[in-house]
This record gives sequence, structure tokens and C-alpha cells, in this order.
Amino acid sequence: MIEIDHALTPVGLLKGIDRLWELSAQKIDAIEKTCPPGAASPVFTVGGLYTARGWTEWTQGFQYGSALLQFDATGERRFLELGRQSTVAVMASHVSHIGVHDHGFNNVSTYGNLWRLTREGRVQDGQLPFYELALKISGAVQAARWRTTADGTGYIYSFNGPQSLFVDTIRSCRALAIGHLLGHVLMGERDERISLLGRLIEHTRNTARWNVYYGEGRDSYDVRGRTAHESIFNVNDGSYRCPSTQQGYSPFSTWTRGLAWAMVGYAEQLEFVATLPDEALTPYGGRAEITAMLLKAATATCDFYLENTAADGIPYWDTGAPGLVRLGDDYLSRPADPYNAHEPVDSSAAAIGAQGLLRLGRYLIAEGRPEQGQRYWQAGLTVANTLFAEPYLSTDAQHQGLILHSVYHRPNGWDHIPAGQRVPNGESSMWGDYHARELALYLQRIARDQPLYTFFGPAPAGGSESAIQDNNPGGGVA
Repeated sequence: MIEIDHALTPVGLLKGIDRLWELSAQKIDAIEKTCPPGAASPVFTVGGLYTARGWTEWTQGFQYGSALLQFDATGERRFLELGRQSTVAVMASHVSHIGVHDHGFNNVSTYGNLWRLTREGRVQDGQLPFYELALKISGAVQAARWRTTADGTGYIYSFNGPQSLFVDTIRSCRALAIGHLLGHVLMGERDERISLLGRLIEHTRNTARWNVYYGEGRDSYDVRGRTAHESIFNVNDGSYRCPSTQQGYSPFSTWTRGLAWAMVGYAEQLEFVATLPDEALTPYGGRAEITAMLLKAATATCDFYLENTAADGIPYWDTGAPGLVRLGDDYLSRPADPYNAHEPVDSSAAAIGAQGLLRLGRYLIAEGRPEQGQRYWQAGLTVANTLFAEPYLSTDAQHQGLILHSVYHRPNGWDHIPAGQRVPNGESSMWGDYHARELALYLQRIARDQPLYTFFGPAPAGGSESAIQDNNPGGGVA
């Protein structure tokens, strides 16, 4: 399990964060030369160069969202112009895309970042109504991708079809959250007004029920905190049938990137729900019930990550991958080895999951549970500290990736295996690089007492190290 470094602080990570942004600028520039607007969306690197991979168009928002995060962190306006112009030029089709569950990835990363930066006063281009219109439509289109279950509730179904509930979508629900904040609803038959907040809560509740396990005897593989990538439902009567996976090793093991999506998705929804008035939550179970559901899922998944990742905080791609047995009984007590001969690590899961650990830790500290919160907080810093240095930080100017040793689809064999190696390593992914930038921005703002980075921002500067310390005397954060 992870060896948590209790001496780390966000301020102490600033040197590595500054280095990350320096390298990030080079990578963004290099990608634009080979993947200009109008070209196929870059997905992952092969031999250090970003390439496309047709499955669904879910990564373009990370490409241009990365430029907007670069501007946010450094103030370099050319990255703002790149992100803004490219969003206007190529992202409209993603706003109205009825075939995917990825609206929170593509559109919140682009239009959402522009909306947030405008509201923070960082962008003043007079285009706020345009960004808001795009986000309203995106949230409604995502909410319309709806399948009802046997108990009358429902879920946003994946691109795989109406029978499929993906754990990934929990973070894409940000699109519904922003649409609700903007006062938007989905209009149905006979002018029915369908609440985006209601659908968001139902989806998170059903994901927590069917895709997250709690060690309560649900099946023979019910280990607290593990996740199933996919839950399958009978589309005729809405009944749950079985767990499944598209990208993991098996339905009864844990694909760690899916786990990471749940970690950050539930932690962010805890933050979001805390900003809503009681009367907005009453029709959907009330604040106490909703918060308890979110917190149960967030803590279970974060605990599973801590217990089933390597000592330095980097997980292998699936906790049940068959080659792990060849790494020895103590493989989790050592730093992850991306160059081993048996199973790849997935740094993108670490980049995503670290933010979940940090956000959950900060939430619990603010709620008066400092000892529990501090553990997650320091664990998140530990993962970030590993990612922001070699061998994960890509320092080669010829490599377009920012964070190395990411994998996409191990079962399909899509990931590049370098000459002389037996498993994928040394490559990057659009989602891994984007979420590493989000992670760096989140910590940088805290270290510098700037407004807390949230998808629904602007948030007050209460995320500073001093503020966390005030809620946790003697806790060792600052």
C-alpha cells in the first residue's frame, strides 16, 4: 500500500509544479504542430508522438482544455487564445453530441474553463453568454441519454448502449451540475421540465449502488471500495444483471482508472452539493441522505486506492491483472515499476485519483474530521510528488507527452510497447496529461492562497494551506 509522506506541503511542491508548467508549454506547442484544429483528436502517444484512435471522440476537450489550464497557471495569453479559438472552431459538435457520455470531459474542460475564468475576472472577452449557452445545451444533451431502472430511477448510459452504466461517467456529470447552476432544465415530451440536478443525483446514486462495492456481501468479490467499470441492465425491465468491463481485466477485478474516476467524481460532487441550498436537495432525498451516499462512495474508493497501490502512489492498471503475481508478494510495498516485464502501471489513474484524495481530504477537514481528512490529503500530496518528477514527468523535448507510463486499452492491445520491452510503458495520454495539469493547478492555487480550483468556480480562497491548518491544528499540512 502507499507510503504516505506526512512532511509534504503544497508550497513544498511548487518547484516541481513550476517545472511541470515549463515542460507543459513545450508539449502543447508541439502537439499543435502535428494535431491542428480539424485533424483527428489526439488520444495517446506512440513513440512520443500523439496519435488518434477511433473509438469515441472523448479527448479533444482535453487538448484545448490543457491550453486553458496553462493560461490559468502561468498567465501566458497565447495559451488563452489557443484554447479559446480552438474551442470556438471545433468543439460545437461535442456540445450537441448525442452518442457519448463524455460531455463533462469535452465541454467542461473547454467551455467550462472559459466560463470559470470569465467569472473569476481572468477572461474579459464579452463571450460569457456564449459559454453559458454551450454549457446549458451540453448538460441537457448528457441528461437526455437516460435509461430507467426497475425501481423507477435511472442512469446516464454509456456509448456502449442503453444497457451500460459506466463508472467513468460520474466525473462527466459536471456538465449537468453546471447546467443546473445556470438555471437550465431538459425539456421533455409535453413540455415536461426535467431537472438536471435530479438526474445528476439519480445517476450518482445508481453508480454508487451498482458500480462501487462496500464489503457488504453483494457477491463473492465484494471487497470494500473496489469498482466495476460497467454495470449491465436488462433494457426490457430495467433490472440489474451483472458487472462488466470494457477496459479492465475482468468484471471481478478493479480497473484502476475507473476507480480513479469514482474517487474524484464523488469528491467533487461532495464539494458541489455543499454549495446548494437545502430546498434544492429536498426533492431528491435531502442533504443528509445525499451527502451520506456521496461520502460513503468517496471514502470507500479512496481507501481501496490507498490499500491497493504501490508504495509511491502509482497503481498498476488493474488490481487483478494476471501478471501481478509474478512481481512477488511484496510488489505493493515497493515503488511501482513501469519497466517490469509483466503488467503496466497507469500513471493517468494516479493523476486522476490524486485529485480525489486531496478534495476528499480537504472536505473532511472542513467538516471537522481532521484526522481522517489529513490522511487523504497527505496521500494526495504523495501521489502528486511522485508524478511531478521523473520517471513520470516527461523531460524529453522530443516527446509530446507530459506524464509518462499511461495506458489506454490493455485488453485490446492498443498501447505501444517499445522495442525491448514486454509491456506498454513510456507513453502518455490526453486524459493523463490534462488531469496532471488540473492537479498541478489545484495545488498551485492552494499554495499561493488563490481561489480554490473547482469546476463550478469561482470558489473562495478557503483552500489555502493556512485555512486547512486552521481547521486542523497540529495536522502537519502547512
